[in-house]
Amino acid sequence: MNQPVFHKDTFDRIPDEKRLRILEIATAEFANKGFDNANINDIAQMAGVSVGSLYKYFDSKENFFLTCIHFGQETLEAVLGDALESKDDILVKAEKIIRLIQRHSRQNADLIRLYNEITSESNSALVKKLSRDLEMISAHAYTALIQKAQAEGEIRADIDPRLLAFFADSLFMMLQFSYSCEYYQERFKIYAGDDIFDRDEEVVSQFLSFLKAAFKK
Repeated sequence: MNQPVFHKDTFDRIPDEKRLRILEIATAEFANKGFDNANINDIAQMAGVSVGSLYKYFDSKENFFLTCIHFGQETLEAVLGDALESKDDILVKAEKIIRLIQRHSRQNADLIRLYNEITSESNSALVKKLSRDLEMISAHAYTALIQKAQAEGEIRADIDPRLLAFFADSLFMMLQFSYSCEYYQERFKIYAGDDIFDRDEEVVSQFLSFLKAAFKK
């Protein structure tokens, strides 16, 4: 499924290192200040480019924001791709995904915080556009994965694969937030103890136990 493009062709023609630096700095700005409060002048200064140059790459602040969102989504998809496409059984795939989430969410906290930011975005039209663009790929991938596992007898057949995909993705999303977003980090500690971030193996094993109980008869 082709993703929409929100930047101009000129952005693709600059060196990869420069393009990545702009996206990483802008992602941090949008993630930490929100769309409305993010400052294009500050992004330009930190990235070492002019404001005029940024507007040669993006028609608007909104398109700059949307480009950052899709950059984050593509980064996560690349991280999860091998796990989703492997020939492992469903629980082994789930374990790989959980471990990747733990590592990726810590190493790329700004990307996850940006994703969390859009869930509270007040512009309903923007949210509708983002949710459909971003979630469609995951929805199809997880649903197909579950349907295949059902056909092979790894997951009970009486579960709606679309609903199970939604429930599983919601759990994975919350786990991402719990390792990268301050509010959810504190929430995680309240539920599981102040040392929960030192107990990764326990999180993996307990998560898998929960999924196994849900999958099997």
